[in-house]
Amino acid sequence: MASQQNGNIDQVLVVGAGVAGLSCGLRLHQAGIPFTILESSDGPGGRVRSDRVEGFILDRGFQIFLTSYPEAKEVLNYADLNLKPFYAGAMVHYDSQFHKVADPLRHPLDGVLSLLNPTGTVGDKVNVGIFRLKSTLGSLEDLLQRDETTTMERLKKEGFSDAIIDRFFKPFLGGIFFDNDLKVTSRLFEFVMRMLASGENSLPANGIGAISEQMAAALPAGSIKTGTKVKALSSSDMGSPPEVVLENNTKMTAKRGVVVATDQPAAARLLGKHLDASPSRQGKGRGTCNIHFRTSQQPPHGNVLYLNGHGSGLVNNACFPSAVAPSYAPSGQHLVSVSVIGSHDDMTDEALSSAVHQEMSQWFGDEQTADWKLLKVYRISFAQPNQVTIHSLLSLHLSNDMYLAKSTSRPGSQKYNNSVRKEQQQQITSDDSG
Repeated sequence: MASQQNGNIDQVLVVGAGVAGLSCGLRLHQAGIPFTILESSDGPGGRVRSDRVEGFILDRGFQIFLTSYPEAKEVLNYADLNLKPFYAGAMVHYDSQFHKVADPLRHPLDGVLSLLNPTGTVGDKVNVGIFRLKSTLGSLEDLLQRDETTTMERLKKEGFSDAIIDRFFKPFLGGIFFDNDLKVTSRLFEFVMRMLASGENSLPANGIGAISEQMAAALPAGSIKTGTKVKALSSSDMGSPPEVVLENNTKMTAKRGVVVATDQPAAARLLGKHLDASPSRQGKGRGTCNIHFRTSQQPPHGNVLYLNGHGSGLVNNACFPSAVAPSYAPSGQHLVSVSVIGSHDDMTDEALSSAVHQEMSQWFGDEQTADWKLLKVYRISFAQPNQVTIHSLLSLHLSNDMYLAKSTSRPGSQKYNNSVRKEQQQQITSDDSG
């Protein structure tokens, strides 16, 4: 039989301590609403975590922090994160050479020098600058309500050639969305382009996990319960408060409601029919592998992102995080991070890392890669939800006492998300059923 958890039932239970769950906790804490966050793993952060291995900082999957994200500005202290910037551009590997693509406004000389390289036509390079400027015009809400199509169709409509789409946009956006086919909604593409134009790509000096660590540290002591897996949820429209059933069959009651802040597969398992109220399109999520190597060789081009411009092979993109933030590697060493789209479950870690190492030797040369030693392979089977074209926003309030956190949902306008957040807070605050 299930046992009843003693404690304060006049609270909100948040399932999942990823950044969505932590952000929810911060909002509840600011509003003075009691809550408990239940996390199945050994620590908060979800996918936004870092490990220390042999003196190196390894992020769990390839991740770059964009400083212009509106929500991040509200909840994070950037100074304490000690953010270190990437070069505003990329090195594209094509035709056995590297070719620089630069942000023309931040690196005008590099932008001019790159006009004739084969990553695209001269018109494409000029068009990138024009599209960059266009992405900054109007409000964010206006941008996210423009006509919607796929990213691929939007790029073609903007007049970009097949060359620059294949050699730059596919690997560049593939590293962000884990989707080389560019079927991601054009609204999300334009949002990301606006964020890139108005902020910096960066890494926290202590790893991407410093973001979730900072958020967790701002919550009341004891409000996050790690190693606590939720097995099931029960909800009633008859006035009784919802219950959370833990893996050990303990039940916890949440008078003010339950917020599910997990990834989509876990949310679907827990919420079941409650998700029927959502107009969000279902679909298989996007996976990725991140392979980390150590080396004593100096990175050849510094703090830049490398892209696969030839469209063949396993590797999509790579970088040297220690060239961005030296704290990622011990003195005299450097860290290599290589990103592959898909989880490649048919390959062992040894086979995958060996194939990636071989490809990187073709990119950088045998002398540069001869001493690379594998540190760790991360496989993230669900790195992002399916973000193909949608025509309506996800309803975050699923029933009288069930809510869905934003990172489980699909992209929507900041104004919409803010209004939903306020509405939820008002509903949770005013919920006094006994």
